[in-house]
Amino acid sequence: MQKKIVITGGPGTGKTTLIKALLDMDYECFMEISRQVTRQAQEDGIEQLFLEKPLLFSELLLSGRIKQFHDANLKQESLVFFDRGIPDVHAYMNYLGSDYPELFIEQSKTYRYDKVFIMPPWEEIYISDQERYESFEQALAIYNHLKNAYLELGYDLIEIPTGTIEQRVSFLLEHI
Repeated sequence: MQKKIVITGGPGTGKTTLIKALLDMDYECFMEISRQVTRQAQEDGIEQLFLEKPLLFSELLLSGRIKQFHDANLKQESLVFFDRGIPDVHAYMNYLGSDYPELFIEQSKTYRYDKVFIMPPWEEIYISDQERYESFEQALAIYNHLKNAYLELGYDLIEIPTGTIEQRVSFLLEHI
């Protein structure tokens, strides 16, 4: 039976680096889609879709993450990793203080993951760029909203400690 495993956390915590390390080990992984959505919006003339039209941005993320969930079901691998999960969508909306349809939470309840790992804020590796505009303090707040969203859905979160990428991969694999 396949296990679906989410790696979540605030921006700049090393999630993508961890996912890339898992890919290098030939694990099946689904990459974060928010950068892709952000880049597409920028090409369409919207500099920060998440800030300018947060509901539209979140709807695009929700549908993309649900598609990833369905695509995972088509895979033969026993372990499938996701760089962020469906509950991240409403966690970010909560961070913004924005209203969103109840459907966001219903989808988070419908599409369940087997394990959720959360990566804590780590100031030493945090950097901003064209798609990651949040300050470290904002990243801390986002982390708390993510943690609360998953806990409210009944998940037991496993926090991945800071350390080398090898240490983080080892910790993750030991706790599956």
